[in-house]
Amino acid sequence: MAARAPVKATTNLLQKFQKWYYNAAGFNKLGLVRDDTLYEDEDVREAVRRLPEKLYNDRMFRLKRALDLSMKHQILPKDMWTKFEQDERYLQPYLKEVICERMEKEEWNKK
Repeated sequence: MAARAPVKATTNLLQKFQKWYYNAAGFNKLGLVRDDTLYEDEDVREAVRRLPEKLYNDRMFRLKRALDLSMKHQILPKDMWTKFEQDERYLQPYLKEVICERMEKEEWNKK
């Protein structure tokens, strides 16, 4: 049983560091989530294009609000910040699909 304590302590420490880093990054203070901050290469653009309308509109609202706040040199009130626990990776399933399709096309083109 004593061997499990360090693993649990390490996991707890890692989670605390993740929360600290999430807050230190600052995008949550503008109401953004992690997937809103991805570099928009062709794969990300295609994944965004495939988003359902509701997710796409939510993303555009967050981005426009963040741009407006940034231009005004403001942040949201603390109760409106995106919390680490609430951050959902909404784009990841679409992005994985796009990447798999691209890799498959590249494999086919090699032959």
